[in-house]
Amino acid sequence: MYHPPDLKRDRLVAGAVLTAALALVALPGPAGSRSPGGDLAIASERFQPVVLDAALAGVATSTLDPALRSASALEANSALPEPGAVSESSTRPTVDQPEAKAGATQLNPWRRDGNVSWYGPGFYGRRTACGYALTKTLVGVAHRTLPCGTKIVFRNPANGRVVTARVVDRGPYVSGRQWDMTPGLCKALGHCYTGTLYWKRG
Repeated sequence: MYHPPDLKRDRLVAGAVLTAALALVALPGPAGSRSPGGDLAIASERFQPVVLDAALAGVATSTLDPALRSASALEANSALPEPGAVSESSTRPTVDQPEAKAGATQLNPWRRDGNVSWYGPGFYGRRTACGYALTKTLVGVAHRTLPCGTKIVFRNPANGRVVTARVVDRGPYVSGRQWDMTPGLCKALGHCYTGTLYWKRG
């Protein structure tokens, strides 16, 4: 391809100018630079003396907001231990405890039952569900679920009698009743009828 001579000359001049401009940008000039080595003299007038007020000597000051400061300050002889170096005390702190009121809680209170019955006639001589022979003198009580031999204490509020008896049979099978006394128990309590008794575990 043919190019006029003037165009080739213009391109050469432009390339030379561009190369010179890039050299000036890439290579720093001597302005502001110093050659290494040698001791430099420091002018003393460039420094100003600092005077510490004697009233503030040994006192640390802070410009933080006073509301953000801690509740206490470190003393002059305070020591900061390494984390984990302080052993916690094994003794528990003493706390004032109110005295427990005697008799405030009853673990085995009396329970009232207004529908306690008895049985016997027509069953004498038979074996109970717990293996006892039912007689007129057997002191025991029938219950649906309590294990055989469980001791139950009964109290008759009409005369104050208190008798301890064991579960010897299953029953009663009347709705609303949970105790059925044998003849010996009802005679000991003076309660050979259906009525109110108090009971608790023996």
